[in-house]
Amino acid sequence: MTDEELLHGMMRGDQASFEAFVHRYHAPLSGYLQRQLRDPGKAEDFVQETFVRLLKQLKLGKIPENAQAWLYRVALNLCRDYWKSGYYQSRQKQIADPPEQVDIRPSVVELAERQETRKEILASMSELPEVQKDIITLRFYQDMKLQDIANVLDIPLGSVKTHLYKGLSRLKKKLLGESSAKTEGKSAKGGTRHEHTNR
Repeated sequence: MTDEELLHGMMRGDQASFEAFVHRYHAPLSGYLQRQLRDPGKAEDFVQETFVRLLKQLKLGKIPENAQAWLYRVALNLCRDYWKSGYYQSRQKQIADPPEQVDIRPSVVELAERQETRKEILASMSELPEVQKDIITLRFYQDMKLQDIANVLDIPLGSVKTHLYKGLSRLKKKLLGESSAKTEGKSAKGGTRHEHTNR
């Protein structure tokens, strides 16, 4: 069934339609919010709040034109309100350096390398403008179409394409720059030892 059909069923009070709709969107929405918040408990709270707001919308007789975009827009707005809250601000001051969740099993070399790359990408993304970070997250982590991203963020499709291009370019330069810096750092250390030997 389509999203629209399920939403019409939910408006009629059909429990099966509600369960099917939640099953369709709970996992991807939860994954998105966990990436945004880095807090599984808070992410689950926001998932529930998003569905509650959808039910309130339906009770008013209003069916979202694009259910997926509507859900992510509500979820993103919940995150933004939370980040502005005094609770979040004071909590951030207490947590100087949040722990990284890293799989450090030494036998799994490939997994460690992938994790390192993922950490670099996430670290680099944190330095991007908010809109570019949101677009890249929705596009590559949530596999969302560009038009749907435009609906979520309420900006023109052309702006989404521009920000996506600029964001990816920045990420590429950042990651390539870090790789070059590491290589140059190793070379510089070698050069220093060599110069010291010649003296």
